[in-house]
Amino acid sequence: MGAVREKLFLAAHAACHDKVYRYFRRRSEGASTAEDLTAEVFRIAWEKCCQDQELSVLMVFGIARNVLRNHNRSNARSTNLAQQLERQRIHPLGMGEDAVGEAMERLRPLEREVLLLTYWDGFTSAEVSELLHISASAVRMRLHRARKELSHLLGTDYVAKDVSNEQ
Repeated sequence: MGAVREKLFLAAHAACHDKVYRYFRRRSEGASTAEDLTAEVFRIAWEKCCQDQELSVLMVFGIARNVLRNHNRSNARSTNLAQQLERQRIHPLGMGEDAVGEAMERLRPLEREVLLLTYWDGFTSAEVSELLHISASAVRMRLHRARKELSHLLGTDYVAKDVSNEQ
């Protein structure tokens, strides 16, 4: 079975390695990033071979699209975090922001985590549910409770609103 798996993988690798590399090279920061992303695609492809799945060129490019999407999301989050840290360095926390931080600390850990994953890290409800191993509806309920409790702790009126990334 291992020889068949290896044969399938090597055939897929030979058929599309260069195409996948060029795909990433055109869409990423440089050659080293393209090489890393290509390696990640073929690591995942190897795992797919373990599951006895046929590795067609289209399947490998589907993996490549997902890897690129995750890479771009990660870069966006890193850039966002760096910008936020720079703003905090330039403009230290004010009175209102300090109150928010204290209120966040008073939230239950799971509610605080759902708030942070959703608003700070930009994850959708589906992604948060996967990360926390709970249902998406449980995530939305905890998010609702967390916003309501945070509003109460801050002494503001809570108005339920639909957040665009809640899916």
